[in-house]
Amino acid sequence: MNRIAVLGAGAMGCLFASRLALSGARITVIDLNKERLDLLASEGICLKDDSGSRSAPVAALSAAQVEGPFDLLILFTKGMHSAAAMRSVAHLNDGHCVALTLQNGLGNVEAISAVFPPDRIVWGVTDFPADLEGPAQVASHGAGHVWLGGVTSLANGHADAICEVLNCAGLNAVFDPDVDAVIWEKVAFNAALNSLSTITGLPVGGLDCAEGRRIAADVADEAIATAAALGIAMNRERLHAKIDFALANHRGHKPSMLQDRLAGRQTEIESINGAIVAAAQRVGVATTITQILADLVRMGERRPDA
Repeated sequence: MNRIAVLGAGAMGCLFASRLALSGARITVIDLNKERLDLLASEGICLKDDSGSRSAPVAALSAAQVEGPFDLLILFTKGMHSAAAMRSVAHLNDGHCVALTLQNGLGNVEAISAVFPPDRIVWGVTDFPADLEGPAQVASHGAGHVWLGGVTSLANGHADAICEVLNCAGLNAVFDPDVDAVIWEKVAFNAALNSLSTITGLPVGGLDCAEGRRIAADVADEAIATAAALGIAMNRERLHAKIDFALANHRGHKPSMLQDRLAGRQTEIESINGAIVAAAQRVGVATTITQILADLVRMGERRPDA
């Protein structure tokens, strides 16, 4: 898997594209912004991490310009853009290319499945930190990991090959047969903290109070109950411990949802809290607190007719 397309040039897309390019993979970044694509094509991606600052050469094209074949397509857009992004690169589905999503939230696999067959789709999560410091510069400090698995049993063979490619780039990937539980754990974590931070305007440390902890715990438990009704066993103790750790140690962090709100962009609320509520409704689980937080974030969204 040496020919890799990265769809979406945000912080995570640039981090993975640069790491993979520096490991020797042939990387093509696909995005909408022509000026940014021109900059990436001419200057590459500047990666700043604990090893210093390095420049990673990449090709950079629009979806209409890009041509295959590719061995791997990594989707790194925001969840609300997944369906449109995948439609734009439907021509890359040649029966050989495998699609991978490490995005936040739920519903991304369904968007990919409209273009790629399930046996060629791999999904997972990552906790690598990444921040754009300019249109062609990404910073990532500290350790991170990737957990992934195939959407079907046949896709698990592709998951092993992807782990090998990611590990050559120092991206600490492991195959997890219970990756659906890991994905739900991250969705629950984000639903508990990101929406609450967005509504209050507070960084994570501002949620470290009796009220914030109570709301976050309730949202986590609603997600756990929903996942259980879907046949997905989550580790309650581990999830609550992750929330506690974030409240104590990531006090100045502004979640991406809050950053989107402050920048006047649409948030990923539908892929996170909204997706939990929708799943809960299908299996008859009450998610009162999760839905209230989703509704409050929706009320603050900028509307086209505003």
